[in-house]
Amino acid sequence: MQHFASHAASPTESLDLRTAPVAIAVSDGVPEGMALRSGEAPAGCSFWQDAARSVFAASAAQHGHCAVGMYTHNLVRTPAEDAELGTALRVFAELDYVRAEDVAKIPVLPKASKFVLYGPLADVPFVPEVVLLFVRPSQILVLTEATESVDGRVAPAMGRPACAVVPQAVLSGGAALSLGCCGARAYVDVLADDTALFALPAARLEAYATRLAQLAKANTVLGQFHKLRRQHIEAGESPTIAESLGHLQSAG
Repeated sequence: MQHFASHAASPTESLDLRTAPVAIAVSDGVPEGMALRSGEAPAGCSFWQDAARSVFAASAAQHGHCAVGMYTHNLVRTPAEDAELGTALRVFAELDYVRAEDVAKIPVLPKASKFVLYGPLADVPFVPEVVLLFVRPSQILVLTEATESVDGRVAPAMGRPACAVVPQAVLSGGAALSLGCCGARAYVDVLADDTALFALPAARLEAYATRLAQLAKANTVLGQFHKLRRQHIEAGESPTIAESLGHLQSAG
């Protein structure tokens, strides 16, 4: 869909992303023409990495190795998978990682589904619900400024579980930042130590893309301004703002 291709190009270029924006949607079936992924994955979040390169659908059962991911995405579960979730939550509680009172605070998609659709935003043949960006701190700066401008509020910074950032974006209708979790960082190679996740509700992509382009350009210009201003002040000068702007224009 060319519509989504243009929206994918904007954040990729504005932020100089190393990994393609990933589109995600849930469904009760596999859309015509989409391939159903073969095999299983060690965790649902590991599909994100593959989705930066190819379009595919994955069934609820194919997410079965990750009880928490099945829970946050409200995927249809078997009694055995429900038992796995219970076991995982007991272990988390024993470690004081996720206590009983914490479970109710974890965002969950509102409707039970049988499949999750994945793919690079530029190539997906479906309408995404959420777009995931793998970003570094300097990119988070621009994203936070842009999404606050569009949403009217600062994107919340979330911890475990990383997959909860998807329902958070859906339920709130606004952007959300995930600092990841130990599980996601074990399963997703592109989620490196210098990388976090930013989730955008797809319904606002056009507004985000426009504001991102504006703020990325402004941050580049202002970054150069401040570097030059520092150089002159450290050299013993006392430039006015107008003089620093003049230095910037001369350097450009």
